[in-house]
Parts: sequence; structure tokens; C-alpha cells
Amino acid sequence: MQKSRLGRTDLLVSRICLGSMTWGQQNTETEGHAQMDLAFAHGVNFIDTAELYPIPPKAETQGRTETIIGSWMRARRNRDKVVLATKMVGRTASEWFRGGRTSRLVRTDIFDAIDKSLARLGTDYVDLYQIHWPDRDVPWGANPTRVGGTSSRADSPGGGETPIGETLAVFDELVKAGKIRHFGLSNESSWGTMRFLAEGDNGVGPRVASLQNAYNLVNRTFEVNLAEVCAREDVSLLAYSPLAQGYLTGKYDHGALPAGSRSQLFNRGQRYQTPNAAAVLLEYNELARSFGMEPALFAGAYVASRPFVTSSIIGATSIAQLETALGCADVAWTDEMQKAVDAVHQRVGNPCP
Repeated sequence: MQKSRLGRTDLLVSRICLGSMTWGQQNTETEGHAQMDLAFAHGVNFIDTAELYPIPPKAETQGRTETIIGSWMRARRNRDKVVLATKMVGRTASEWFRGGRTSRLVRTDIFDAIDKSLARLGTDYVDLYQIHWPDRDVPWGANPTRVGGTSSRADSPGGGETPIGETLAVFDELVKAGKIRHFGLSNESSWGTMRFLAEGDNGVGPRVASLQNAYNLVNRTFEVNLAEVCAREDVSLLAYSPLAQGYLTGKYDHGALPAGSRSQLFNRGQRYQTPNAAAVLLEYNELARSFGMEPALFAGAYVASRPFVTSSIIGATSIAQLETALGCADVAWTDEMQKAVDAVHQRVGNPCP
């Protein structure tokens, strides 16, 4: 599988990154191990996880996913073959992360988060450590990701924000201590990304290597401002949700709600249930079929083909789903496909930001 450089670092990551948020909830440890075995057999070398996982976040399951990855690396003795990325939560009132207190991007909480993640993962370091969402007031209009613990969420504590320079200086300590190799952001805006870059360039802390934001056929908001930021600043896009939480697989077409699907189990698909979303999703899925492709393969291939996507983060609950997702990297995306996609996008925009 083709590999690309992560930001300005020396890390080469596969064009497909294996997401992990179902392991420990929808998937067992054995199933998680099987997914990692299959992905690495296909040339994947990049795994993304988070202290939050599995999804949906709950106190009784939090951290299981990292533990499953740790047991796999220990069993396979392959830590040196894995580019390992994890994330710490941003501002949140959920107290189970920090053992009974709210969490912020301050020194005490950052060290608590990384040390717990390292213990669960069974490793001395992570290759890429990311902030899952911001620790500041972010109106939805300024941050199109609509994910995370900003003050626009009911679970977010008030009390101002932690200065970006203060947060970044702590990540510099983690690099110097050998706990992390590189630093990244997730669910960030253009302003936030540039502020972190400015602080890093001024010597406050490590430079931003990557940005993990949603990107798919029904959410191309990254192209508006962040694409230029990332291109000019050498920040790699790690695109999550290429299949729009399964809504671009066709399984939810015409109002279907398959048993065992995420939306049926957890009712967490609101991002893809906005006004007019169902009609647009169906149109993209039918477009895929008109090219003789499964919607999941078509949607995944679109994201994997974008020149500004360093790695597309895929997720699956079955081996069959994973095989389809891995196949996205091998699809020859054509000008005809791109023109057809752009024609729809020009008319419908981004219905699911």
C-alpha cells in the first residue's frame, strides 16, 4: 500500500489508517485482533484510537479500545511495525476520564491522560498524540465538525479556556520525556490550527503534524479554508468518517434501520439526519451504483483519491466491511466520477457538516 509522509515528520503512514472505535463495544477483543491482522496483511501500518473509545462513550467501557490494541501488539510483538496514534479528550464535564474531576487541556490532565493511555497500550510512547477536540468556546458556525467538548455541548464545563500556548508547552514536555513523538489536532477550525502552528513556530512546543477532521461526500467543508491552511503549512489531513457513519454504504437508504447498525443500536446518527440529508445520501449512493460500484467502495475511494488526504481513517464491525474499506485504496478514481460527484456537490453543497 502506498505511504505518505505525515506533515513535516519522518513518519511514513499508509494511505489507509485503521480506525478502532468499535473495539470493546460492538466488537470483541478477538474481532479487533482479526481486523488488525487483516489490515496489516494489506499493507496498513497506521492505527488510530483514543482514550474516549469505544463509542458511545461510557464510564464502564472507556479505555477498552486502547487495551485491545495493546494486547494485539504484545501478542504479535510488532510495536516497531506500528505507527500508533491516540487522542486525549478536550474540555469535558465527564468525570470518568480523570478519576472524578472534569478534564481540561492543562498540565495535570494531559499527563494523566498520556500515562493512562500508555499503560493501556502497553508501550512507552505513541507516535502521534492528538487533542480530540478544543478546550475553548467554539460556535458551531466557526467549527463545522460539530464534534467534541466545546461549550456548545451540554457536557462541557464553563470557566473560560486554557490558552493554546499553555497547552502546547505541556505537549513539548511529553516529546522531551519520550512519551510522544509527534503532535496533532482533531475536530479543529482554521483559526485554531493556525494558532497552534504560530505557537509552535515561535518555539512554544511541537509543530502540528496532522489534523483529524471529518471529510466525505456530504461534508466537504475542509475544502473551504482548512485545505489551504494544511497545504501551505504541511499539516496532514487524516480524514475520518469517509462513509458518513455508514450512511454512504446504502444500508440506511429509504429509511432503513438495519438491526445491529450503529444508528439502530445507539441512535447517534444525527449528523447525517439533517434536513434533506436522506435525499442527498440516496443520490450519492445511486450515483455509485450507476458506476457499477458498491456505495461504500465508491464513497471510500473518493476520499482516498483526494490529493490533500494523507490517510483515510476507515472503520468496520465485520471482516467483510473491512475488506471493502481496504479496497478503496486500489480503485482508479476517474475524471468521469469526479465530474459526476462535483455536479451533485455544486447543487446540494454540504448537507451534513
